[in-house]
Amino acid sequence: MPEDLQLYDTHCHLGFLPDPAQHARDAAALGMSCLSAGVEPAGWEAEQALLGVLPNVTVGLGLHPWWVAEDVQARAEQLEAFERLLPSACLVAEVGLDFGQAHIHARAAQTEALRRIGALCAETPSATPGGRRVLSVHAVRAAGEVLDVLGQTGALEACTCIFHWFSGTSEELARAVRAGCLLSVGPRMLATRRGRAYAQSVPADRLLLETDLPGAAGETLSAAEHRAALIAALEVLAGLRREPDLVQRLAQNAANLHVAKGFRGEPR
Repeated sequence: MPEDLQLYDTHCHLGFLPDPAQHARDAAALGMSCLSAGVEPAGWEAEQALLGVLPNVTVGLGLHPWWVAEDVQARAEQLEAFERLLPSACLVAEVGLDFGQAHIHARAAQTEALRRIGALCAETPSATPGGRRVLSVHAVRAAGEVLDVLGQTGALEACTCIFHWFSGTSEELARAVRAGCLLSVGPRMLATRRGRAYAQSVPADRLLLETDLPGAAGETLSAAEHRAALIAALEVLAGLRREPDLVQRLAQNAANLHVAKGFRGEPR
């Protein structure tokens, strides 16, 4: 891959890093732009103040299903904060449902939260230059349910929805594509047979690159390691799809989101 290649990580967690701003500056020097997903509304303002001013980072307002409070009052406060902050956020990341074994006990709370988030995203005007808010969605054993909720609330039509690290069925993936959703893929998804098959089958104009790194708060990750993870995913994709314009296509897909800053060096 060319050393000056411009790369876009459309789903990462810079807020987990010990020094997110320095990482972002180092990433910019390596030609990387990032959509940084949050996990709770409470952290968005601080992360926005730290990273949102940088030309290569867009900060997502999120309520990750793992962080949805099971206590009714605490969950109401999370959703009130989300509603208050949403008009200033062009990117919503990360939201969704996780019905895996470790989180299925909170199914009702997660579904209530996503239903409220979907309605708010459909109803609240976006500050995005292109007019459409972008949602980066987490779905574990729940892709069909996520599509149901986003469709019923109007978010699926009003927003540009991205399924990150898609792990649902092939029928659910086909449904997501028909609904206009995009798919962001990274090294861990591409390490599985199903993930590679999905990355190979999605239309080129629906494909994005991600790392989902770092995996937890306090982990360290150098900008060079971050870039290497993106390159690794890109090389696997190139081998799977064998499309001569893949790199340009991925960059254009990121730019088309209208929240990806740093495209050809120009903030959006």
